[in-house]
Amino acid sequence: MSQAIQQKTPSVNRTRRFDAGSGRLDKFLATECPDLSRAQLQRLILEGHVTVNGLAAKPSSVLRSGQRVSITVPETPSDGLLPQHIPLVVVYDDRDVLVIDKPAGLPVHPAPGHRDRTLANAILAHSPDIEGIGDPGRPGVVHRLDKNTSGLMVVAKNENAHVHLSRQFKERQVRKLYLALVQGRVDPPEATIEAPIGRHPKDRKRMAPVSTGRKATTQYKAIAFFRESTLIEARPTTGRTHQIRVHLASISHPLVGDSKYGKAHPLLDRHFLHAHLLGFQLPSTDKPIELRSELPADLKAFLDSLTPYP
Repeated sequence: MSQAIQQKTPSVNRTRRFDAGSGRLDKFLATECPDLSRAQLQRLILEGHVTVNGLAAKPSSVLRSGQRVSITVPETPSDGLLPQHIPLVVVYDDRDVLVIDKPAGLPVHPAPGHRDRTLANAILAHSPDIEGIGDPGRPGVVHRLDKNTSGLMVVAKNENAHVHLSRQFKERQVRKLYLALVQGRVDPPEATIEAPIGRHPKDRKRMAPVSTGRKATTQYKAIAFFRESTLIEARPTTGRTHQIRVHLASISHPLVGDSKYGKAHPLLDRHFLHAHLLGFQLPSTDKPIELRSELPADLKAFLDSLTPYP
């Protein structure tokens, strides 16, 4: 079986003294690091890998004479992912972005337990030029879906698109809407859940609402009631790991079929969560685009088998 990332080149740190009167950080880095593109440099700044006198910098930072600029280029693999021809449902494709309707069961990128046969491998087979865009082992990936969550994902096809989309996600400008079936009848039928999320203190494979976690906000709205469950629209305004699953479990309404945060269901082999809508601005034009994906066959069949309840 083909393997994913195995060997890595070490991270590199470069420190330079700025001796001119004043000047923009991005222009200074472009001169000092000719081996890195402007888009790569901007991404390194946004990800906190560039400091000025020891403090995290911004792309628009103005340098003063005598300041020391440090840039750390993280370790990268010496041999990349292997392209693998895995069927993909492409809902949008242009020179900058690729939007995929990801099936349940497909991991987004390699990790322990699934070193290949991932969305990342499939993306490289579909668009080979994406190799090297973004983080190592995650070509073009700017956000993720859990392995058993289906639905829409956008992938950047070049460095400028990666920076542009990453900024939209970071600044919460991306519109995301999920369809979720939860246990019980939610009350109130519409609310906002605000609870910081971090690693579970006793189980590192799970996330949990913890005071030391990162801020997380999820809005939900009930759209249909059944005898033992409720279909809701969930709108996360932040993007924490397992956020929707953790938040809904925290109010005693875990996803139907979620064995990690609730309980498995004998008639459903995964949790009921689907990324139904994705809206963002196209990188080259800033034109807004909004795409939708209907429930896949397994979730639709399960939903149709339920008894509506007033």
